Amino acid sequence: MTVPVQSLRFADAREAADLAAFLGRLLHYDRAAAVRLQAGGGDALAVFGRPPSFEVLAIRAARLARPETLDVTVSAGELLETLDVPRPGDPEGGPGPGAGALPAPVTGPPWTGVLPPRGPWREQPGLPGPDALRAALEAAVTEFRTRDEALPEERRTRAERDGIGREIWSRPVGATELPLRAVHAAQSLGFLRAAPDFPVTLLSAGGWLRLRTPFGSIALRRDPAGGLGGLGLSVG
Repeated sequence: MTVPVQSLRFADAREAADLAAFLGRLLHYDRAAAVRLQAGGGDALAVFGRPPSFEVLAIRAARLARPETLDVTVSAGELLETLDVPRPGDPEGGPGPGAGALPAPVTGPPWTGVLPPRGPWREQPGLPGPDALRAALEAAVTEFRTRDEALPEERRTRAERDGIGREIWSRPVGATELPLRAVHAAQSLGFLRAAPDFPVTLLSAGGWLRLRTPFGSIALRRDPAGGLGGLGLSVG
């Protein structure tokens, strides 16, 4: 593992702020989260994370102020602390272009060695539009809560509740192989937003599926046993 740069300078403060928001959401699900950072000699930085509640990979891109070559795994919390982004009480207008120091590398968890391929990615048909995806999520959360509340006291166990969540979040979305948990992850991480003409695309490459939006991507293996583990329970 090589770290050819000691700091990151982003194209503008908004890029750093968006990355900070993404890191904050990852840390909400795992206070010890790690992220893998990759830049292949251009001005695009890819940030990979794995929120355990969803058993998927989340990918957030950020534009850098200059070309960099980088491939390193670091603590998400330590990276967040170094980012130069607007804070409560900052002067109006905020800081100039964002920057951040690279924390010391960490020994990556197993998922950091099982990343999606660079391509080629092919678009897959059958994915509903953003409004339909959000409606499906709302219906799923309502169903989970209704079924959970209906459990008799003697069956109100973690295993029983996990079973309900596993059934609901493993359901395919529309006429696709994408499980609903991937859409839930996109919503929870800020990738699926209410906006006019919001493009959402489903792609595939080899054994991987990728839900792509303008704000980030969710990737997972078609076969859950192939490297991303089983299904998780999340209703938040």
